[in-house]
Amino acid sequence: MNTLPSQPSAERGAFSSFEACRNTQKGPVVILASGASARHFPLGDFAHLPVIAMNGSVSLTAACGVRPFFYVCTDTSFPKQQPELFATALRQSQRLALWPEQFADAAVPRGTECYPLHKADTPGVLDGLRGGGSHHVCNRALWSKRGRSIAFSKDMSNGYYDARTVAFVALQLAYHLGFEQVLLVGVDLDQGAGRFYEDGNAQVSPCGLDQHWGSRILPSLTLMAEQVVNEQFRVYNLSQQSRIPEQLIPKIGLDEARRIAA
Repeated sequence: MNTLPSQPSAERGAFSSFEACRNTQKGPVVILASGASARHFPLGDFAHLPVIAMNGSVSLTAACGVRPFFYVCTDTSFPKQQPELFATALRQSQRLALWPEQFADAAVPRGTECYPLHKADTPGVLDGLRGGGSHHVCNRALWSKRGRSIAFSKDMSNGYYDARTVAFVALQLAYHLGFEQVLLVGVDLDQGAGRFYEDGNAQVSPCGLDQHWGSRILPSLTLMAEQVVNEQFRVYNLSQQSRIPEQLIPKIGLDEARRIAA
C-alpha cells in the first residue's frame, strides 16, 4: 500500500505540507476523471494502485470500495452542485487537495490529510526566455504573460498552473508525488458526451471544456507532452474516445494497462 510520511500537521483543522510529500511515491497511479468512458473501466482490477480521483469520479471509487489516495477539486461550486458526491469524497478519501476555504465548512474525518491548493504565479520574463525555472516549465513567450501562463508545475508547494480542467492539476500532483507511470481514466474532455455519473435526473454541473479546449487545455497538454514526459514520467490514456491527440498521450488498452499496473 502506498503511504506518505507521517505529518503532525495532518490533525483536524490544520493543513499538511505539499513539500513533505514531494517525490515520496513511485510506480503507477490511476488518475480517474468523470468522462463517459470511465463507466466501462474495471476499477476493481486496479484497486491495488493509488487512485487520484476528481470531482464526481468518486462515485466509481465508492461503488468499487476503493479509497482515493488523493481527491482533488478545484471547482468551488461543485460542493453545492453535487453535495452528496462531495460528501462521499470527504468521507472516503485518504487525502484531500482543495481550496483553503473549502475546508472551512467541510466535514473532514479526523486523520485525513488536508492539502491547501493555490495557483502558481505566472512565470516571469526570464522563465519565458529559458522555458521554465527550477520548479516548473512554461511556454517560451518572452513578451507574452498570457503565453507564459501555459505552464506545468513540478512542485505543488509553489502552486499549480490552471488549464481549465482539473485533470491537468491531477497530472501536476502525480508528478509532484513522484509517480512514474500515469494511467488516465475517463479523461475524455468531450463536453458533448457528458459525465459517466450523470443520468439526467440530477443537477448537471456546468462544463467549459469546449470553451477552453483550444486556448488552455490543448496547449497545456502539449507543453507537458513535449517538455515533461520522459523515461521517468510516462502518461497513458485509457480512453479510446478521448479528445487528446494520440501523438501527445498514447492510447492503450486494458491488457497494456494491466501490464503496467503489475
